[in-house]
Amino acid sequence: MGTSFELSAESRNDMGKGASRRLRRTGKVPAVIYGGDAEPQSLSLVHNELMHRLQDEAFYSHILTVTIDGKPVQAVLRDLQRHPARPVILHADLQRVSANEKMHLRVPLRFIGADVSPGVKTAGGLFIHELNEVDVECLPANLPEFIAVDVTAMNVGDHLHLSDLIMPAGVDLVELHRGEGHDLAVAHIEPPRTGGEEVAEAAETPASP
Repeated sequence: MGTSFELSAESRNDMGKGASRRLRRTGKVPAVIYGGDAEPQSLSLVHNELMHRLQDEAFYSHILTVTIDGKPVQAVLRDLQRHPARPVILHADLQRVSANEKMHLRVPLRFIGADVSPGVKTAGGLFIHELNEVDVECLPANLPEFIAVDVTAMNVGDHLHLSDLIMPAGVDLVELHRGEGHDLAVAHIEPPRTGGEEVAEAAETPASP
């Protein structure tokens, strides 16, 4: 986890919809942090700072340092409520993390070598990925920025599933612990469409009067 993210926050006691609206008018975002050994705590975040952090995809799958009234707390982003029409964050949920407790978090997949795989480069097939991210379980210290998926050896007709992924040490895939039927498809290479198929399809399509 080479990248680090920090957020500044203030505790708040003024609750309710009216208080949240007043808070947003001052450029702040109402939020809550929960989990760990402490009680849930209502916070306010700086809207522009949060929006800036959200531009980095890694922010969603990283442990954050949230400084609350000057005291740093380790947490992860659990949920965001966005305005349906404007680029505005309405509310944020954060969860505290403990160094000794395993956590669940969705981590992005990063596919490597699709353009040079035999199925694409030699056979002209089409690389398709069914998943963009996976749910992992691990200790905070083992949380990866992404899961690298090497597909350089894939041929036309090959399929990749969760059980085929090479996971970092100490990181488990949550779906595979849920039993049979949860070894989800991750990616495959479809055969190229030939000119003959396109001609046949055109012949089957009735001409317009």
